[in-house]
Parts: sequence; structure tokens; C-alpha cells
Amino acid sequence: MSVVLRQMTVDDLPAVMKIERETFPRDAWSEGMLRGELDDQPRTRHYVVALLEEEIIGYAGLFAAGDQADVQTIAVSAHRRRTGIGAAMLTELLAEAVRRSVRAVFLEVRADNPNAQAMYERFGFGRIGLRRRYYEDGTDAITMKKDLNA
Repeated sequence: MSVVLRQMTVDDLPAVMKIERETFPRDAWSEGMLRGELDDQPRTRHYVVALLEEEIIGYAGLFAAGDQADVQTIAVSAHRRRTGIGAAMLTELLAEAVRRSVRAVFLEVRADNPNAQAMYERFGFGRIGLRRRYYEDGTDAITMKKDLNA
């Protein structure tokens, strides 16, 4: 499987929104929200899509300002999860953070998503807190941080 990562554009939004709604049915971002994120690219945002044979099968985004960054989102099509695509996109987001001289990267992850938590831990993210009832459905968010040697 040869996955290609490239910068996300507004033309990608129909495919991205399908994955967004599939992955986050209770608290999906709107197309307008994602459009707004892309409007700030490359100034403070870095969004990528993952393609397999020209089909968008995942996307991820980073917000970076000053010496801090936040992983905004990572999502992979249900039938392509647990194949390394999320890890490839996270690797790209972290590389972009380094290119921007970021010193620390933060994120929130659903407390009921152990697979995502495990991936972040493999990348060196550590738990720093809990945001109670952070998500629309009342699920808590675990906050995590990774220090970079930027």
C-alpha cells in the first residue's frame, strides 16, 4: 500500500467531510469550519490529506503559533484504520511543527478512544490533564503534550 500525503485544498472538502462525519458522527466539524482552517494555511495552519490510488482516505491538521502547536484533527476512513496512515499523517504534522520551530505540541483525544491514545503515546505524547465533558456527547477529553527539540 503506497499512501501519498499532500497539502489539503478546498477541492478536497467533499471527500474530507465524508470521512469527518463518519469518524466523528456526534461532533463533526462543519464544512465552514474546515474552510476557515484552510483559509489560514500556511500562515498558522498545516493540513494534509492521505491518498491511496487518488482516493482521499484520511486527513490531518496542525495549528501553530509562536513556539506552540496543536494537533487539530486526525481522521482515517473506517476501512483503512490501523494500517499506519494516522501515524504517517502525525509524523508529517510533527515534522511541520519542527520546521516552524515549535517547542511543544498539544492535543485533545477522546477518553473513549484507546487506539488513538496509544498512537499518541507511541509518538511520545504524555497525558497532562482531563477536560470533563469536552465533546458534544459529554465524553471527556484527555489533554496530551509532546516536547520537541526545535
